[in-house]
Amino acid sequence: MYGFLVLLLIAVLLFGKRSMGATRWLHLGFFNVQPSELMKIVIIVTFGRFFARFQVIGGMTVKDVLLPLAMLVIPAALIMKQPDLGTATLVILIAISMTLYVGLHWTTIVTFVVVTIPLIWFGWANLLHPYQKNRILDFLNPERSRLGSGYHVIQSKIAVGSGGLFGKGYIQGTQSQLRFLPEQHTDFAFSVFAEEWGFIGCLLLIILYLSLVLWGLNIARRCNDRFGSLLAVGVTSMLFWHIIINMGMVIGLFPVVGVPLPLFSYGGTSMITTMVGVGILQSISMRRFMF
Repeated sequence: MYGFLVLLLIAVLLFGKRSMGATRWLHLGFFNVQPSELMKIVIIVTFGRFFARFQVIGGMTVKDVLLPLAMLVIPAALIMKQPDLGTATLVILIAISMTLYVGLHWTTIVTFVVVTIPLIWFGWANLLHPYQKNRILDFLNPERSRLGSGYHVIQSKIAVGSGGLFGKGYIQGTQSQLRFLPEQHTDFAFSVFAEEWGFIGCLLLIILYLSLVLWGLNIARRCNDRFGSLLAVGVTSMLFWHIIINMGMVIGLFPVVGVPLPLFSYGGTSMITTMVGVGILQSISMRRFMF
């Protein structure tokens, strides 16, 4: 599965369909597929399989994490090349969450921090595209380009704030209905919901998402099989980071990246990935005492 998805990611760079300045989809005749979305599930299975066979006392050392790091760098680099910084970040966060669940030695954490700082500088100087840099700069100061790269997040915060306590009502939001808010069916779907249903509606939605995350963590805790527990942690972290990054993005707490809201935003491959993840959680829950 891992090797097949890496080949698909390479095929995207060579033969992929270009849309909105990015090459992320493969055209398969009757439909398009986004391999980077499927890689989220595959990296969970791959890391789960590796860590299930890997037993260590006192946390993993730097030497222990070299192989999983190599398995992570290859797809992450291919996804960033598309470019798709949001999905690459999610794949990395999922892998890091599973690795922290297994446990790291303190020297590994220190080494990781020391190495990451110059890598961030190198990535900023050589790897990020101008529009990606603008998104980070707009996060730090949204007013620097009100009608340019900062327009999305400014309109999004206006939509969320104008919802008030109870919202403006279904299909009554001005920011969405008058088309001030871009990408309102995908990345900024939560902004539309917040404007129409207000703080109370958002609170209920967050409670539902919290229940989903706690359900996944409870499955991981109760599972008797190490591999099943790792899978549950991986899927739950995938859902958690999607929720946190998307909601944080639309209210200005994170830079704007292409991360959909699970079970909420429009997206074919993204929806399939989410449903596969929830199906894996259900399967682990059903079979947790069979090992």
